[in-house]
Amino acid sequence: MMQKRGATEELDALRTLYRKIGKDIESRLLEFEAVWKKGDDRAIFAELVFCIFTPQSKATSCWAAVERVCDANLLIEGSAADIASMLKGVRFHNTKAARVVEARKHLNGLKARIAGFGGPAEAREWLVENVNGMGYKEASHFLRNIGMGRDIAILDRHILKNLVRLGVIAEVPRHISPKIYLEIEARMKIFSEKERIPMGHLDILLWYRETGGIFK
Repeated sequence: MMQKRGATEELDALRTLYRKIGKDIESRLLEFEAVWKKGDDRAIFAELVFCIFTPQSKATSCWAAVERVCDANLLIEGSAADIASMLKGVRFHNTKAARVVEARKHLNGLKARIAGFGGPAEAREWLVENVNGMGYKEASHFLRNIGMGRDIAILDRHILKNLVRLGVIAEVPRHISPKIYLEIEARMKIFSEKERIPMGHLDILLWYRETGGIFK
């Protein structure tokens, strides 16, 4: 009974927070969608690079690194070594810099390619299969940041921790295979529909609840 009361209290707190910041969440999602509407291949690629950087690193540090790389004109033509020198605060900087160079093979026509898929789930599968360093979480994050993530989940540790607190899943899995990722995402969608909190909103809401902010 204690666990049930705890989950109920967590849910009440979530609803209260959503009433408070729901409009801010929607505004942020519209900003993400503007990236897609206004951005060219280079802008979309910069968002892809950001998500290559993010595993085991802070989002703020990763975006600052992207900005340094862009300001130094290294995003499109810089060597892996030069890019790595800009990645202060990004873990495994040499590996990730090499992945940026490898990912450039998808740069030309990147926006058109993504637009050509039947939806974000199909685009995500292509990203996972073709971009080194992209798992389901990173691909989902990228798609959200270019305005295509309203119906998919970014299952990082903050989101998973909150899904446990809300009783959506029993525990944070030690390893998330593609099968487990999709199963948890499906549970999150059911919870989203039940609470009438859109998936895209729910993802940011849980992130905000854990970190106190809305970033990327």
